[in-house]
Amino acid sequence: METGLDRLVADSARIARLRASRVGLLAHPASVTRGLVHALDALRDLGVVPQVLFGPEHGWAGHAQDMIGVGDERDARIVSLYGERFADLSPKESDLAGLDVVVIDMQDVGARYYTFVWTAVLVARACRDAGVRVLVLDRPNPIGDAIEGRLQRDGFCSFVGLERVPIRHGLTLGEIVAWRAKREGYAELVEILGVTGIDPGAHAPSWDRPFVMPSPNMPTYETALVYPGGCLLEGTNLSDGRGTTRPFEITGAPWIDGRKLAEGLAKTGLPGFFARPLSFEPTFHKHGKQSCGGVQIHVTDARAFLPVATYVALVALAHHASPSDFRFRTERYEFVDDIPAFDLLTGGAEARERILAGDDPRAIADAVSAIGDEERAIVAEARGATRA
Repeated sequence: METGLDRLVADSARIARLRASRVGLLAHPASVTRGLVHALDALRDLGVVPQVLFGPEHGWAGHAQDMIGVGDERDARIVSLYGERFADLSPKESDLAGLDVVVIDMQDVGARYYTFVWTAVLVARACRDAGVRVLVLDRPNPIGDAIEGRLQRDGFCSFVGLERVPIRHGLTLGEIVAWRAKREGYAELVEILGVTGIDPGAHAPSWDRPFVMPSPNMPTYETALVYPGGCLLEGTNLSDGRGTTRPFEITGAPWIDGRKLAEGLAKTGLPGFFARPLSFEPTFHKHGKQSCGGVQIHVTDARAFLPVATYVALVALAHHASPSDFRFRTERYEFVDDIPAFDLLTGGAEARERILAGDDPRAIADAVSAIGDEERAIVAEARGATRA
């Protein structure tokens, strides 16, 4: 398998064009070659010296926790694209001044909440406005091309879903950037150097290289596999596993009976996983330094597993077991003040309202997880954008 970066460093003609250009680079810690050399070092070794380095959420070095603003580094070449305001998510005109091309190389994990793909889209739009070309070095989707989860309802798009795509979208970052560029009329400015030598349905264990963590709480392929469901925990007061060694796989709270939660999940009949009861104590974040009961989600069949449905059912079961302790997050979330985080993540208010009403967990899970003609059409259009 060769990523876009692998292909670029072996392409003398493209490298020669970049040497003759003024280059910006949007990347993060997982932007590495097969030999685990970072894109910046690989380009510099070939005589391409980016003038501006753009860092997405978590910072250029990937050190900051979720939703923590990162300022520009002392080195003026580094520009943060994550701050306190939505406007901070896009490069300013001055950041792009003098550039000919921005190279984008970031590993995505296949869930619409994961913000790197939307940073790439925002950078591409800013480049359009500035007349700067974009070269996307694409990477495979670590959880394959399966799709799950409905599109957002009108009014529920945000930085955890800037455009309407399924929750588990089955696409690559390059496909989404190309799709938006084609829809918005600037495809001629965007080039996608795609992945070769791998089936789109393949998962990360078949990549013939290590999985490199793209953000602080995405350490393994297993994390990525549960993340399209596990991120929903951010919209609740359940631990999302930050502060443990298994973020998003482990969840619970001080009032949770892990055995009962595991039994409830088993009764839903959802496939591909085993919920193991456990006790844990997060070192920080929600319920930090407190003893929690909960479960760890062990995926037993990656192809059958439905992460969105599984975690929607888990949230519903946790609420139904202790509605006086459970709550949905109402604080500001990803630059939005007036819509609950769970609604932004699920794409509408229905799931939260049905959970609060005490509806059947499996029925709610099936509704959020469902895929219809509109979802399939969006994904097919995006997949075709790189081949047009």
